[in-house]
Amino acid sequence: MNKSGRSQLWNRDSLWVICLLLAALILYTAGLGDLPLRDWDEGIVAGVARNIYRAEPGTQTWLYPTINYGDPYWNKPPLIHSAIALSYRLFGISEWSTRLPPAIISAVSVPLVYLIARELCFSLPAAVLSGAVHLTLLPVVRHGRVAMLDGAISCWFCLGVWCLLRSRQGSGWLWTTGIALGLICLTKGIMIGVLLGGILIIFLAWDDFKRLQTGYFWGCLVLGVLPAIAWYLLQYQHYGAAFLGISLGDQTFERIWTPVSNLAAPPWYYLLEIAKYGFPWLIFLPYGLKLAVRNRLQSWSKLTLTWVIVYLLAISLMETKLPWYVIPIYPALALLVGNALGRIWHRKETSYWWQIFFSLIAVVCWLGSLYYGAIDAEPQPDLAIIILVAAISFTIAGVLLWRRSHNFIGVTIVGFYLALLLLFNTSHWLWELNNSYPVKPIAIMVRKYTPPGQKIYTNHPHGRPSLEFYSDRVVENQANRQLEQLWQNSEGMSIYVLIDPASPPLELQNRHVVAQSQSWQLVTNRSELVR
Repeated sequence: MNKSGRSQLWNRDSLWVICLLLAALILYTAGLGDLPLRDWDEGIVAGVARNIYRAEPGTQTWLYPTINYGDPYWNKPPLIHSAIALSYRLFGISEWSTRLPPAIISAVSVPLVYLIARELCFSLPAAVLSGAVHLTLLPVVRHGRVAMLDGAISCWFCLGVWCLLRSRQGSGWLWTTGIALGLICLTKGIMIGVLLGGILIIFLAWDDFKRLQTGYFWGCLVLGVLPAIAWYLLQYQHYGAAFLGISLGDQTFERIWTPVSNLAAPPWYYLLEIAKYGFPWLIFLPYGLKLAVRNRLQSWSKLTLTWVIVYLLAISLMETKLPWYVIPIYPALALLVGNALGRIWHRKETSYWWQIFFSLIAVVCWLGSLYYGAIDAEPQPDLAIIILVAAISFTIAGVLLWRRSHNFIGVTIVGFYLALLLLFNTSHWLWELNNSYPVKPIAIMVRKYTPPGQKIYTNHPHGRPSLEFYSDRVVENQANRQLEQLWQNSEGMSIYVLIDPASPPLELQNRHVVAQSQSWQLVTNRSELVR
């Protein structure tokens, strides 16, 4: 290709990268600060970030992160927490500023999927559709919008994959692959870095084994992860063996063979997660896998199959199962689906099963919109409108499918994008908030009526990191019996207890009600503390 042709190709790719990035930023940041932080991860991440933000100069809290009132935080490295702390410094502390850095980083993964597809020699429509599929995958966007780490992990890995593929044209790109692996380790720890780095190595062993035999390749990877290794060594030097026991033991490797907090599930758990939330693109995944197996000697097939099989197998064998662990697999699924859609676009292929699926899902959406808009005892018009948009788009797409028109793909993408955009401007997208009591009113009461630094006890059976974040207090859960004993032995000591109305009654003699909110009571053992 001559210089003019390369220039035109670069300009075209740049235009699509900008378009996909803008579309992703709009979707990832819409209504970002409208809902409270959820438990667990958001409350914890925000609490650590706030401590970094509040830290006095020279305390190095950014290097040795803390939680609550100075307790060491050994769960994860503080890269994203520090980015959120910077956001606090620029925009103040709020839900919006908490979620903004992870959302922006996660949004960047969308154009990166497009760039990976182009490096794999996908046609322009297939590459664009790969990015569009990744843009409109509900679990990817939903988890990328919250103050968690998995969206950033997906972005860093996409960056590493793209640079690895790009290094075929110039070995200097390998340095960025090493840096991307280092960012992964500084975001969520060594174990995930080893897993994702292993996927890259297995892919190269299958596709280009000679590159694995060069010291330059390994040097780039080692230098890229050196900052992460240095961070772990500094923690060990500062805290001693206790850090390794918690960070690499309880919080990392133990999750492989022991379910944390009883979060165990069968090995097919993540297959069900993909099946539940991969809508509507999951129907084209079998065709994408069929094409990958048929073309298994091509680089794109080797990469996607290695990515999907190794990562899915690794997380499925772990005893601890959490829905967001599967997020880094979705870029590979988007590439498989995008390649399938690209083939459909060029050859105008269709399938009876696709036609049936789109027809059925359109009927379901129409019925759902009718139910939430008119039949439900408590109508939810916002939800009805969201489903109505999906119903209209799937109806049009279904008609186009029956007419064997490839334009059904564009209609589906635009319709589902609009439905997601509407969803993220409502309270329905963060449905975990409905699992327990609204935390903000209780937190405001605790913060207003208790002195700073005061530990609060509660008989609620589950911890709520978001309650600790919003109240800016340590809230310790205790069973009724332990709380009653603590109350009886509290002579000369001030105690505040947050009483859960849904728990069994507490027998606290001579208690004084400090405040009350939504049937919750904040009580103390000393009358002079009542305002």
